Amino acid sequence: MIDISELKFDDKGLIPAIVQEDATGDVLMMAYMNRESVQKTMETGLCTFFSRSRQALRVKGETSGNYQHVISLDADCDRDTLLVRVRADGPACHLGTKSCFAYPMYRGEEPPAFRLTDLVELIRGRKTEKKEGSYTTYLFEKGLDKILKKVGEECTEVIIAAKAEDRRETVYEIADLCYHVLVLMVEAGISPEDIRAELASRHVIDHKVKQEKMT
Repeated sequence: MIDISELKFDDKGLIPAIVQEDATGDVLMMAYMNRESVQKTMETGLCTFFSRSRQALRVKGETSGNYQHVISLDADCDRDTLLVRVRADGPACHLGTKSCFAYPMYRGEEPPAFRLTDLVELIRGRKTEKKEGSYTTYLFEKGLDKILKKVGEECTEVIIAAKAEDRRETVYEIADLCYHVLVLMVEAGISPEDIRAELASRHVIDHKVKQEKMT
């Protein structure tokens, strides 16, 4: 662990802090901290920044209720930038978007990496904005009974493939099952965050012990 005294603040006494959602890795925002706000962040466990416009400390979410609960605070190799991993209570941006970085400028030829959150958003979109010819929209139109039937069928397919010890087919069928479970989750109003929270309540990982083993 390093100390605040090792951080390199600029000539105005500030250090940039990049805020990242711990569960998904999404970058939510970038703000500035001074020595006092870093200290308060660590004392309270809530992101506290230095507002350059107000020239004062501000706790993220103190007016909106969208607090950011700090999971970890790390400095980079030069000690002049901070990475803050958080559990956010709501949107990070004052405009109401989850992330401040919501305005595309350029996309390369390489396709973006698969993210579960993107797939969930696509499924939600097929429920709220019907798309002709979409299998997902078809499931929502047929309703809960149809979705549950498909989940049951896919469970059976996983069992058959696994029993046959066919790894490739098992992976394929598990992917099918996961997809249909996600459709069920959207239909039931259950988010991936709900599942993460439930799993976390059952399986607590002692990070302190892990760190001690590493050192």
